[in-house]
Amino acid sequence: MKLRKFNPRLTHSPTPQRIRGMSLLELVVVIVLIGTVLAVVGGKIVANKHRAEAKLAETQLKTLAQQIDSYQSDVGSYPDTLLQLVTAPGNAAGWLGPYAKAKDFQDPWQHPIEYRKPGEGDAPYQLISLGVDGKPGGDGVDKDITAP
Repeated sequence: MKLRKFNPRLTHSPTPQRIRGMSLLELVVVIVLIGTVLAVVGGKIVANKHRAEAKLAETQLKTLAQQIDSYQSDVGSYPDTLLQLVTAPGNAAGWLGPYAKAKDFQDPWQHPIEYRKPGEGDAPYQLISLGVDGKPGGDGVDKDITAP
């Protein structure tokens, strides 16, 4: 049997001259690229979330308007406040509620939904959500949402 000669390169850890890591500049470039991708993707996710919440607010106002119309059909007049959809007012003969829950009176951004009686023009009432920013007016997702 022939013995092999011992080769130290096969058993020892590589020497520092043989190890090549990433330079600081390469690390900075990689971190900046990852940050840029996350910023772009994150911005799109937030924008889509706000658009979805605006659609939800529209649907919520339409549902609340139907509940107000049900109240009017049963009682014979529109409520003075949204709370009359939850608890029967003293002068509401025919009240068959509750028509809504108190939590239904906040939009998806946790701002109170405004109820105006009478509404603008010939409307007997108006429901208003002030959008993402919670301020009157605005564009895009900050735009006021109204019903009916």
